[in-house]
Amino acid sequence: MKISRPEGIILLLCAVFLAFSAGWFLRGNTAAGPLRVETERTLETAPISLPAPMETAEMEKVNINTADAGTLQTLPGIGEKRAADIIADREANGPFRYPEDITRVKGIGEETLAELIDYITTGKETQ
Repeated sequence: MKISRPEGIILLLCAVFLAFSAGWFLRGNTAAGPLRVETERTLETAPISLPAPMETAEMEKVNINTADAGTLQTLPGIGEKRAADIIADREANGPFRYPEDITRVKGIGEETLAELIDYITTGKETQ
């Protein structure tokens, strides 16, 4: 009996499939156990000394509606340029109603606001 070419291809594919299936099922019957890693060393890092953050109790809140550039620069994250931008915004758009309004100044986003919020006031909110 002669096997045609398509039948030969099908037989070959079946043989490959059976070999693959046998390997797949037999792979789980190995004698190797799970890999276990133990670490006994610990890394010691030198303590990093960071400057202490300003405490709200140590300093009076800065009124961002009346403060001059020098006073604004005492705030965390506010330098000479940003202080000038705050003053320019306040002169162009009027006073800030809430401390959160400082985000309308270009370059002051949510992260900077989070650093500033405890140190600024507009003089209008209830204490």
